Amino acid sequence: MPRDIRLIVIHCSATPNGRALSHGSASIAAVIDGWHEARGFRREIYWRQQQNPMLSAIGYHTVIDTAGVIATGRHLDEVGAHAAGFNQNSVGVCMAGTDAFTPAQWSALQAVVADYRRRWPAARICGHRDFSPDRNGDGRVTPNEWTKTCPGFDVAGWLANGMTPLPRNVFAGA
Repeated sequence: MPRDIRLIVIHCSATPNGRALSHGSASIAAVIDGWHEARGFRREIYWRQQQNPMLSAIGYHTVIDTAGVIATGRHLDEVGAHAAGFNQNSVGVCMAGTDAFTPAQWSALQAVVADYRRRWPAARICGHRDFSPDRNGDGRVTPNEWTKTCPGFDVAGWLANGMTPLPRNVFAGA
């Protein structure tokens, strides 16, 4: 049975900007799967049989490497492990890097978000950091209140700007 998706959560891998996570025969999904396995994440065998049986722990549904390659992780109907307290009704998308992403990554993120918007038009699109608590109770979560900085860009601002990133968030090369 399909899940009731209310949130599309954007993440970053908190790795050096512009550095591909895939290497040799290991895809970005396999690399992140290893990280998540080390953290104790696990996927149920049922879902592994449905999609990506070689990925035992990945918490994200979609990952995007620096070349703009989009890889699947968890099945979209599988509860993720990417935003504690919000996994039941969300899908998680992770981009390799921290706060500046390649033009190919931005194009891929646009495509993924457009697809997810078609699937779940009422879902709110946000960054992982947007779940930080409003510690001072002023109705806004400001940078000094973030418990995470992931992703390293303002998702709401990116959406308001027609899914165009600010120049400081575009990785131009080494």
